[in-house]
Amino acid sequence: MRNFKARVILLILTLCIWYLLTYPFDSQELIAGGITALVLILLPLPGIGILGDFRWTPKAFIFGFVYLFYFLWQLLKANVDVAFRVLHPKLPIEPGIVRVKTKLKTPLGRLLLANSITLTPGTITVESDGEDFYVHWIKVEGIHDKERTEKIVAGFEGFLEVICG
Repeated sequence: MRNFKARVILLILTLCIWYLLTYPFDSQELIAGGITALVLILLPLPGIGILGDFRWTPKAFIFGFVYLFYFLWQLLKANVDVAFRVLHPKLPIEPGIVRVKTKLKTPLGRLLLANSITLTPGTITVESDGEDFYVHWIKVEGIHDKERTEKIVAGFEGFLEVICG
């Protein structure tokens, strides 16, 4: 049943994306999108179970929407920071690999966290080992894992805990 639910959700998401990309609507494009989406969800997809980690509650959807803006804000801040470090050589660059911990339990939550860290300029998730992530950071701050976790992970984690655990 869980697989069926995931496939229906995937169908809806695929159709929404297709219809957003093909605006203004034409009947041929709508039919082609519907047929393509149906064919895609009927294919045996072993990785589709990861969608089951989403919490399909109104609160999770609201947090997901807010998370998108939070992530974009963090992305903007990190881009400005990295640009300043490149343009102003006196700003310190002290790269290093640090360990940060996560409270997220689901594979999807950890995947989204790792990708959020990596997509934010100045940080790259190098390794994931259970609740530990090893992150390359352009300017290492703090001396304890707890401080580093707070700076890199805590903001993302608050949203992702509600969205997918």
